[in-house]
Amino acid sequence: MRKNKSLFAFSFILIFVILACNLPILNRGTEPTPPPVEDTPMVSASATSADVTTATETPSPTPELPTPTIQVSHSLIPSTIVKPGKLIQDVVSVDTAAEGRAPYGDSYDINRFERPFMQDMTYVADLDIVSFNLAYDEKFFYVSIELVGTDPNNDMGINYGVELDIDGDGFGDKIIIARPPYNVDWSTDNVQIVEDTNRDTGGLSAEKAEAPLPGDGYDTVIFDGGRGEGDDPDQAWVRVNAGAKATVQFAFKKSWIGTKFMYGVIADGGLKSIADLDYVDRFTIEEAGSPVRDQQNYPLKALYGVDNVCREVFGFTGTKQEPQRCTPGR
Repeated sequence: MRKNKSLFAFSFILIFVILACNLPILNRGTEPTPPPVEDTPMVSASATSADVTTATETPSPTPELPTPTIQVSHSLIPSTIVKPGKLIQDVVSVDTAAEGRAPYGDSYDINRFERPFMQDMTYVADLDIVSFNLAYDEKFFYVSIELVGTDPNNDMGINYGVELDIDGDGFGDKIIIARPPYNVDWSTDNVQIVEDTNRDTGGLSAEKAEAPLPGDGYDTVIFDGGRGEGDDPDQAWVRVNAGAKATVQFAFKKSWIGTKFMYGVIADGGLKSIADLDYVDRFTIEEAGSPVRDQQNYPLKALYGVDNVCREVFGFTGTKQEPQRCTPGR
């Protein structure tokens, strides 16, 4: 009898143990195993859409390559050896630059600028014209600009140009304008010739400032690096650092321009808007400011970073009173 009771008790304990093993385990001090997570990319807070790729993203089409620059074929290239012509001197500001001023030479009323400065009167030597001259050979005229500085590829981006007055009336008829980058070899790539088709580069009168006047200055491109429709690919060229008196040098065909004209040069790192030339007819002196300290409109304001010159004659004597003409015998 006692033996049967012991066997019953053992069986009861064994059944209890088996049932306990199949009950949920509580309070083990660990979190339940989380459900499985889908395999998706990790994206940081700073990631952009370009950093994220999804399995369903449609591949981008192969990008089209840019159209290659039109290659211009040349048959007539200017000479590499050009002797300077008669030098026409300009006022320079290098000696007064530390004082933040031009010494003189900025005559607003007659469209004469001596402004190789930024608006804060920081001097830029690569804008400051020392002299200019014209030479020629059988095929080309050469106009050279001597600068105080030696880097026409200045980071500010300076445009250089030759203004041509065909009939000597003081109104610019055409401008040969070059934009950086410049090369030491002759190139037409960044050269344009733009003409004034409605005679408004001089405002109402080429002899004085008349701002504010409307106008579109040089308005029609007639040569675009040799790539324009109907362009003569050899018509106008530019190169830099060609010699002591030719920091920037232009060449243009004699057959295009003729044998009589007035010419001047410009260095423009400020507005760089040939559509607003002459600037003196677009901005009043109060708006433009002045680089000369004893002038009431000092310092520079809207019109800064530009230097130009008087215009010299070629091929004719004229009256010697032509507007914007250099003083004869200078």
